[in-house]
Amino acid sequence: MLLATMLMAAVVPARPAIVSKPIPFGAARRAEMAQYAERHYGLNTWRLVHPRVIVEHYTATTSFSSAWNTFASDAPDPELHQLPGTCAHFIIDRDGTIYQLVPLTTMCRHTVGLNWTAIGIEHVGTSDASILDNPRQMRASLRLTLWLMHRYDISLPNVIGHAESLTSPYHRERYAPWRCQTHADWQHADMVTYRERLLALADSEHVAISRAGGPVASQC
Repeated sequence: MLLATMLMAAVVPARPAIVSKPIPFGAARRAEMAQYAERHYGLNTWRLVHPRVIVEHYTATTSFSSAWNTFASDAPDPELHQLPGTCAHFIIDRDGTIYQLVPLTTMCRHTVGLNWTAIGIEHVGTSDASILDNPRQMRASLRLTLWLMHRYDISLPNVIGHAESLTSPYHRERYAPWRCQTHADWQHADMVTYRERLLALADSEHVAISRAGGPVASQC
């Protein structure tokens, strides 16, 4: 039993194929990100250091290009009206292609209260079900998420949907009007299914993942 456990712990998940498709993120946008992080998290930096959470999203669009164009535009976001514009680290297209938009050392605005410590993964689609029911997109999503979990030692309960953001133990928001702000994408019930599939993939490939931690009571 001990030997089997040691062998499982030694298995490293393969890095999935990732296409680089960077959005503009120059000095001006990095400065905006640092100012945002100072206001919302008390951190004067644009750098993402040892992320602890992975947040799953869907784009609410039907094409990769429309999502990429939204993130590439450094205009104030249409919902909360702040700079820098919104972005995510990855977008997974409906055919399963994984695109990386920014380095994993850079904060992106994708989840209020968690941007300081979260990797954002967007999926092209208009509902949780549209992604869960797409085998190629799901396969790519699970493999990317498992690889990131192993790389950053992120536990299974800290792979969350955007709609679960307020119950993350890492959620913090200094700006009071936004303290209870979240989104409806990736509801808890659908994330239960997603995490079950993620665990099944890890087990099938003998990749050890932590199940430590879990949600906390929302203050909202």
